[in-house]
Amino acid sequence: MDTNRKIKNRYDRIAKYFDSMEKPMGTSGFAKWRKELIQQVNGKTLEVGVGTGKNLPYYVKDISLTAIDFSKNMLDKAKYKNELPNAIFLEMDVQDMNFEDNTFDTVITSCVFCSVPDPVKGLKEIKRVLKPDGQLIMLEHVRSKGKVLGTLMDWFNFIPVNVMGSNINRRTRQNLIEAGFYDIKETELWKDIVKFFYVKNEKLIL
Repeated sequence: MDTNRKIKNRYDRIAKYFDSMEKPMGTSGFAKWRKELIQQVNGKTLEVGVGTGKNLPYYVKDISLTAIDFSKNMLDKAKYKNELPNAIFLEMDVQDMNFEDNTFDTVITSCVFCSVPDPVKGLKEIKRVLKPDGQLIMLEHVRSKGKVLGTLMDWFNFIPVNVMGSNINRRTRQNLIEAGFYDIKETELWKDIVKFFYVKNEKLIL
């Protein structure tokens, strides 16, 4: 079984328990950070990895939102919670999206790129579907640059990878650059591990 299928199956299995598993994160800064993330969207918006729909309450009602997830069971939970009249939910993998080039004004992710098997491939797809000068805004946890903490995150990464298919040592800024993004700004939210990434899509249109 390939890595994509393994991770998809894991999320399908834990979908009914996922909100309970993440409750400690909801009582920390994450709820506040999610709200701040969503307040920055504008125009036609794509949410990658909508999961069980934790971000949905923070959108304005008239948002033009397309929400994707590669887990059908997670997506079903998001649909059940949805109260946005213009939201579309699609089962789709960010590494291989079925959208035309230059479709979206904004793309957002929140704690998603820890579990994308090939993050650079996924980010290249986001770059493709973003309009020129469109914005990618990410709330993600990344590998610490600290010598000791970063090494520990590398050593213990096998645990979350094997349990949920998520990595705690992703180098997201480096992955963004490899995907062709260059206008990247960061805001540290918790130590140097949880961050906002603000990315402008500089794209040459011939």
